[in-house]
Order: sequence, then structure tokens, then C-alpha cells
Amino acid sequence: MSTLNGVLLDLATIDQGDLDLSCLDRVCGHWQRHAYTEAADTRERLRNAQIVVTNKVALDRQTLAAASELRLVCIAATGTNNVDLEAARELGIAVANVARYATPAVVQHVFALILALTTRLPEYQRAVSSGAWQRHDRFCLMDYPIRELAGRTLGIVGFGELGQAVARVAEAFGLRVLIAQRPGGPPREGRLPLEALLPQVDVLTLCGLIGARELDLMRRDALLINTARGGIVDEQALAEALRRGTLGGAGIDVLSTEPPRGGNPLLAPDIPNLIVTPHIAWASREARQRVVEEITANIEAFLTGKDRNRVA
Repeated sequence: MSTLNGVLLDLATIDQGDLDLSCLDRVCGHWQRHAYTEAADTRERLRNAQIVVTNKVALDRQTLAAASELRLVCIAATGTNNVDLEAARELGIAVANVARYATPAVVQHVFALILALTTRLPEYQRAVSSGAWQRHDRFCLMDYPIRELAGRTLGIVGFGELGQAVARVAEAFGLRVLIAQRPGGPPREGRLPLEALLPQVDVLTLCGLIGARELDLMRRDALLINTARGGIVDEQALAEALRRGTLGGAGIDVLSTEPPRGGNPLLAPDIPNLIVTPHIAWASREARQRVVEEITANIEAFLTGKDRNRVA
């Protein structure tokens, strides 16, 4: 165990009291654990820390410069936009992130959305809750058309770790998989330009930008799934396509602003065949535990002079 001081700035964004944090205690002798940290409190909480763990708390140049003892920043996520990496390099502060921790959880959520939309689960659950089934004159209420995935086509925009994992599961459902060419990249065997892919797919999963033009190229009964990043889908255009019936449905886990306190086009109550979840695709207990274990491994590597998940 090291004798360094560590501070967890926003532990509640990872741990809901259901994780084992003992591995962190093994690599750092003393932790200050804060559920959340407001911007005004960040500098004071970093004052004597050599290691800081942050998920969403911003660490800008001024904050990093004021943390005279800070040696390592561990980001409890893959994205690094909340830390000034250039300033960290100039100040000699190491920065490490975590990657590939949530793949099983996100893939599971992708198919939860696909299956819910394909089998019309929200509508049928409401039919039971409202008493519509109980009042029906036959044993089976079939008001909402159900489709099978087998024999249909899934398009994947962004074929990295998550895209490849989605493709493997898709094949188990009997889906044909098409992969989009990276925009602006050289042609690759087995990849299709987005304009050629979109009209062919029944389901589209995203790790790339989709706007009104791309939505217009999709089939009227196609589904759009976004568990990647908020803002890569034109939200107003998607809302309008669903209202017009030019798109069959959408499952969205991420919005352009989170939480959406000022409203969002996709939160309007009149949009049909839309499921919005509150950025939870990554949030299984197992995935969150892996975040803790990855942070621990990053700290261990740093203390032994090894380069692991370093982004600065």
C-alpha cells in the first residue's frame, strides 16, 4: 500500500453503495471520498492530494496548476474532455482513463432497446396497465404489429470494440450485418458507404453522426439505436421523422445535454415509437465494478513506472 493521499471527487456517479472498493485501499493509503464535488470546492479538495479520481468533475488548467502535489489523474470513464490534457502534460501530471469496461452492458442495452421496439413492449405493457387486455373480447390482444429480427438487416456505424460486440450478438439473432465505411476514410473490403448502407437496414446502431439527410435515406419501418454519444443524432430531425412516420422507431440512451433540464426535442410526449433511457447503457453493477478495478490497475501501473491507459 502506498502512503499517497487520494481523493475521489464524484464517487456517487460510479458507486451506489453496491461496489467493492477495497482494491483502491490496497494501492493508496488514504482516500477522501466525496459523493459529488462542486466546481467551487474542487481546488480545496485537491490541496494535499497526489492522486485524484474524477468521472465528470472538470479539472482545467488553473485547477491543475493549483494542485501542487498532484501526480496522477484517473478518469473514471473513457472520455477525457473534462481534463485539460495539455496543461497536465506541461505540469508533469499523468492522466489515465479506462476503456472497454462497459462493452457487455452496452451491448445488452442495445438489444434491450431493439427487442423492446421490435416486440412493442412499451405499448403492450401500457395495454395491460390500462386494462385494455382485460376488457378485450379474445385471449390475445394484437393491436401493435410485432416483427422478428431473424432475416432482417442490422447496420453498424462505427465498428470499434462496441460495434464488433454488437455484430457478434446480432448474428445469434439471425440478423444480417452491414458495416458502414468510415466517412472520409479509404475504402475497405466489407464496408459500405453510409449512403448505400442506410436504405438497406432494418435496424441502425450508432457510433457516428446522423442528421436529417441520413434519416431520410432510411426505410420507413427501420429502427435507430443510439447508446454511443449524445449529439451525434440530430434530435429535432429524429423527433420529426418519428412523428411523420418516415422512421419506424428509435431507442436513445444519450442526449446532447445531460441531464436535459432545459428540455429536449426527444422528450416531447407526442413522439411515437420512441424509448429514451437516462444514459444507463454502461451502468450495470459489473461494469461499474470494472471501472474501479481499472482505476486500481492504472494506479498500480503508475506507481511502478509502467505506462497503462495513459492519455497524458
